[in-house]
Amino acid sequence: MGLYQQFIEQLKGSLKDKTLVKLSLGNYKGQEEGLKNLYVKLVEIKREIKLSFVYRYQTRDITKNYSLRDGFDVLVESVHYKGFRSVTLRTLHESLEMQMNKKGEWMGKVVKAEQATEIQLSHDKKKERKIADTQQSYLQDLRLTDEKGQVFKNAQDKWKQINHYIEILSTPLSALPADKPLQIVDMGAGKGYLTFALYDYLTHKLQRDVQVHGVEFRKDLVDLCNQIAERAHFDKLRFEEGTIEDYVPQEKIDVLIALHACDTATDDAIYQGIQQEAELIVVAPCCHKQVRRELEQHKAPNQLQFMTQYGIFLERHAEMLTDSIRALILNYYGYETKVMQFISDQHTPKNVMIVASKKVVNQGQQELILSQLQELKRYFGLGYQHLERLCGLENA
Repeated sequence: MGLYQQFIEQLKGSLKDKTLVKLSLGNYKGQEEGLKNLYVKLVEIKREIKLSFVYRYQTRDITKNYSLRDGFDVLVESVHYKGFRSVTLRTLHESLEMQMNKKGEWMGKVVKAEQATEIQLSHDKKKERKIADTQQSYLQDLRLTDEKGQVFKNAQDKWKQINHYIEILSTPLSALPADKPLQIVDMGAGKGYLTFALYDYLTHKLQRDVQVHGVEFRKDLVDLCNQIAERAHFDKLRFEEGTIEDYVPQEKIDVLIALHACDTATDDAIYQGIQQEAELIVVAPCCHKQVRRELEQHKAPNQLQFMTQYGIFLERHAEMLTDSIRALILNYYGYETKVMQFISDQHTPKNVMIVASKKVVNQGQQELILSQLQELKRYFGLGYQHLERLCGLENA
């Protein structure tokens, strides 16, 4: 039996017996530009054994998953026709290595495995949930879990959102100074899903001493949330009635959060954080009407006119422009700013989160940012942006 046929038989057997450890194809001489290697292994996806193919290109990796039958056919074609001239097949019992010589003949060897190797089939990685104790009373009161700690089916999306929120903030929160209690204000707290989860994470997971204030203008939600906090024995979490614009902090704010504050209310929240020199500012903007009105009113002639003539593109453009200006202004005041997706866009298009961590103000950078702001306004015909006006940078 030739080496190539031996490879085919060994591959068939390792798929049938689920003893394939890994398969590597290299020394690619085919026609596909940038392709270098192909790596294959067994994986379990939704309780079904499949073959996972990782095509390694010069600048990227592409992963494809196949059934065992289809994967076998693809492998045979890849080795026989597609231009890979080096093959290493490892199973629990032996390894086969073969190289194609200049005559097109496969040369190589088969060696017995020195020791058994454990095959890792798990492909669906289990994420570590930041909110681990699902039997907390606040989760039941908010109708997220039942009395056994099981997440309700209709609450799965909200549960994922809560954990994703804590996951995003876990790194910047862990970096905050630990030598004093943290003063945290959550503006526009709503029903408090995320506020409760944040308090839970900080006090139970990070073991931090915190004071968390949730600000909400609807009195019925304020009363409900305070009752839930009392039942959960969250003694340093309280909710109060008020608006973002009118809120007056009693102590210096270390972390300011405002999620889905409409239009310029997000600017009001960021401004409070800047004024307080908060260590961390987190906002998820909603609606961008102020800048859109400016764009519609002035209609500055520029190279993007062909795009912004369409209402839906104008709306998206207003969102990007507004949040870019907010990020620039935060940079001006010495914040390291990250912009990321908060909620999957299959649930809402309003899915951007801005996370700003206080660093050091750079005066040279400030001059450059002011110049960028003025150029942006000139190019797009903006008279002002609300946060810019609040900060006194409109004519700076």
